[in-house]
Amino acid sequence: MGDAAIVLVQLPVRLSEYSEPQPDLALVRPRKDRYAASHPIGPDTLLAVEVSMTTWRFDRQVKIPLYARHGVPEVWIVDLSHRELHFFRSPRDGDYADVFSTDRPATTPIPSLSGVTIDLSDLFT
Repeated sequence: MGDAAIVLVQLPVRLSEYSEPQPDLALVRPRKDRYAASHPIGPDTLLAVEVSMTTWRFDRQVKIPLYARHGVPEVWIVDLSHRELHFFRSPRDGDYADVFSTDRPATTPIPSLSGVTIDLSDLFT
């Protein structure tokens, strides 16, 4: 991600005193110490990605509302069981206003990183 973001793999994001989910992958705002002194918080997190084989219900009913309440602008759930990619964008009132899914992922923008796209067309191949 160069200077645009730091990629974290299975590391905590501190959402509250009692909540530190560990997304499978997170893109977070750059910081000089690369979060060595403390975990990123909700507003530091540009994108959280959860990979779900058996955790779909928990991810959707527990983690998604947590991320929304704490200002994470975008979350993806990669549903391996059904070969679908679910997008959750635009947190509002404890949930996401823009929710959609696809079984044919393609090149997709990451709205919090202006001009950055990622090709997901080979995700389920």
